[in-house]
Amino acid sequence: MKQAIIIRTDLKMGKGKMVSQGAHASISAFLKSNYRARKIWREQGEKKVVLKVKTKKELEDVYRKAKKQNLPCTIIIDAAKTQLKKPDKTAVAIGPAPDSKIDKITGKLKLL
Repeated sequence: MKQAIIIRTDLKMGKGKMVSQGAHASISAFLKSNYRARKIWREQGEKKVVLKVKTKKELEDVYRKAKKQNLPCTIIIDAAKTQLKKPDKTAVAIGPAPDSKIDKITGKLKLL
């Protein structure tokens, strides 16, 4: 059981901003998961992997694939109050869900 957090790198967000966007995504996806998945994930140590994509299209593709598989997922849209010039999609989180289901969607992505 794990959670995957995917961050866009083309926006040139600072490290703190990337962490913040990933945290928003993580919590949101966690809250969309069912009680049993949350319980197992927490008991197993809340494993997470943080990955990167280079474009908005790649981020949207990951999100769309996760939704199609009925996995708990979320896409974060930053309000552009700090670093970004306009609101934009910054991060996706998938899970907690079984590793194998997440890996089918994110297995080819690189670590952030």
